[in-house]
Amino acid sequence: MTALAGRHALVTGGSRGIGRAVAAALTGAGAVVTVLGRDQVTLKEAIAQGDAAAFVIADVTDAAAVGAGITRAAAQHGPIDILVANAGGAESAPFAKADPEQFRRLFELNVMVARRFGRIVAVASTAGLKGYAYVSAYSATKHAVVGLVRSLALETATTGVTVNAVCPGYTDTDMVRESAARIASKTGRPADEAVAAMVRNNPLGRLIRPDEVAEAVLYLCSPAAAAVTGTTMTIAGGEI
Repeated sequence: MTALAGRHALVTGGSRGIGRAVAAALTGAGAVVTVLGRDQVTLKEAIAQGDAAAFVIADVTDAAAVGAGITRAAAQHGPIDILVANAGGAESAPFAKADPEQFRRLFELNVMVARRFGRIVAVASTAGLKGYAYVSAYSATKHAVVGLVRSLALETATTGVTVNAVCPGYTDTDMVRESAARIASKTGRPADEAVAAMVRNNPLGRLIRPDEVAEAVLYLCSPAAAAVTGTTMTIAGGEI
């Protein structure tokens, strides 16, 4: 596939899990992919295994570090055409620490608008569409991401820049496996039982695969999705 040939994509949290799968999918579609994250070892692995072309070390909650990283990436491979905002965790939300000016710089909206092409995809969660017990703070941040996407999409609708979110259910990532392990250590139940409880409301009865999320992101980043903006694409096996 060469649908994204010549496009420069930045994937935050791109060294593992959903981010890594997204980086690989975008690379496979011809994009030059820069992955951003904190772990140099896994970032280098992504390059070595052909899932990305370059990496930037930065913590997404550090606006200055992210800004410097984006500047380096753009200097190396050109302006960023595609941003996949994947980095995050169960206890914090990167967007919460960025004021509007930092947010604008982060997404390089001026550059995207000037080029009449841009794809921004935020990796949210089904927790951005419904509530879950015991994770109220996490759910609140994901609802905020979805709201932000919908609002920004309206502002950029006529510019060639699209803004969307994907909302996966529980996905087979390190974060979910670590959560299951924590539940197991607190309750004495096997980790597999904790995972089974997570997918209880998923008609598929299993964790979502990272590559399944990546394929949805790839579509939203493609030229074919030029009329798709302000949407939330749910990958949750029928849970929503």
